[in-house]
Amino acid sequence: MRDGGVTGTLFCFGLGYTARVLAARALAAGFAVRGTVREPAATRTAEGIDLLPFARHRPLADPATAFADVTHVLTSIAPDEEGDPVLDRHLFDLLALPRLRWVGYLSTTAVYGDSGGAPVDEGYSPRPGLERGRRRLAAEEAWLASGLPVHVFRLAGIYGPGRNPLRKLLEGRARRIRKPGHVFCRIHVEDIATVLLASMRRPRPGAIYNLCDDEPAPPQEVILFAADLLGLPPPPEEDFATADLSPMARSFYAESRRVTNGLIKRELGIRLAYPTYREGLRALLPLERGPGGA
Repeated sequence: MRDGGVTGTLFCFGLGYTARVLAARALAAGFAVRGTVREPAATRTAEGIDLLPFARHRPLADPATAFADVTHVLTSIAPDEEGDPVLDRHLFDLLALPRLRWVGYLSTTAVYGDSGGAPVDEGYSPRPGLERGRRRLAAEEAWLASGLPVHVFRLAGIYGPGRNPLRKLLEGRARRIRKPGHVFCRIHVEDIATVLLASMRRPRPGAIYNLCDDEPAPPQEVILFAADLLGLPPPPEEDFATADLSPMARSFYAESRRVTNGLIKRELGIRLAYPTYREGLRALLPLERGPGGA
């Protein structure tokens, strides 16, 4: 079970979109992988990931067996109004693991709040203005104070296969909202997995990393580029001030920041496969069009 000097068993709390990509890469490298879902339909995936049920109201039934030989833990489960479900239910089980050497907590750049579009690195003092950002920051602080070998990863907007502007356009869900001066940061899910694996090889407990690509960009420009790739007419541009948006959608425009990623490059030697949305969307185009060129 080796990957550039890393050996062991990976346990993923919340086997969702990002964790599944990391799990696939870890399996290919020789790791044993276990993960949790709310209601598993089976005990094992076709790829070889052992599945266990977990939620705040349903903690792991047999932690000793679930965590046997675990050396690496990834958690992507969001905090709720009571706190972090994983810490609340299984902190002492994790502290008892004799071989645990890396814990990764997937957070969000929303913890920084609004920088007015100014650059934001890991030294920027978090000032979350939204409730979800405040909860995430509290969860980060709890994990970092837990006594575990925790590494915090503040993720920008995640895109990848099946979850990207190309797919939205093909399904008729894309909108081109314009808010002057507003930018979003994003990162391809495969680049997230690359960073996580690099951190597993070079652990530094207490580390905080921004995970984003090299180019924050206005969302309407990304939709325009995706439409051009597909040869489709772009959706009409809508002014943010008058656009009919749900409260959740509107909240994403409440804060603007240009998150920077220099630390993952300097410390972990990362070279992004998709340094901007252009490379990412071009690579996704054949997959999203499908064999029929839809």
